[in-house]
Amino acid sequence: MNDKKGILIIGAGGVSTVATIKCAQNIDTFKKITVASRKISSCKKLQKITKEKTKIDIDIAQVDANDTKALIELINQINPKVVLNVALPYQDLTIMDACSATNTHYIDTANYEHPNCAKFQYKEQWAKDEAFKKANVTALLGSGFDPGVTGVFCAYAQEELFDTIEYIDIMDC
Repeated sequence: MNDKKGILIIGAGGVSTVATIKCAQNIDTFKKITVASRKISSCKKLQKITKEKTKIDIDIAQVDANDTKALIELINQINPKVVLNVALPYQDLTIMDACSATNTHYIDTANYEHPNCAKFQYKEQWAKDEAFKKANVTALLGSGFDPGVTGVFCAYAQEELFDTIEYIDIMDC
């Protein structure tokens, strides 16, 4: 595992664009960036945007994030230290399975959501804890805006701005 390097970013939409550019701005930390998505045209577009904005070349690949076997093959080929999942929330489980199978650290920005039922929950992701422990890698869940950053903002508001808070209502738009 010590020869692993770089980051594999799965997903090539808006969140991926922000994350990829930020990684490219910190290329000394990430060393190598690969973006993969089911549509290679989206990856090519992101590759061009990243080069224009940062002068950094990134690698691209095509993968179906619903296909654990294909994900495992791609991760083994690229050999990244970490996978950043910015794909659709219902693809979390297959990507997590591929990461634990390849002893690769995992980060996502949204908790799992079943494709046929809009009910965000971590239960199915937490059930994979033992597989990650056995692989001796970390799975960092919900590192995006909601719940991620919103939790930080709420904690700051509670500690620094208000004497009491009865409830906090977060509206995603």
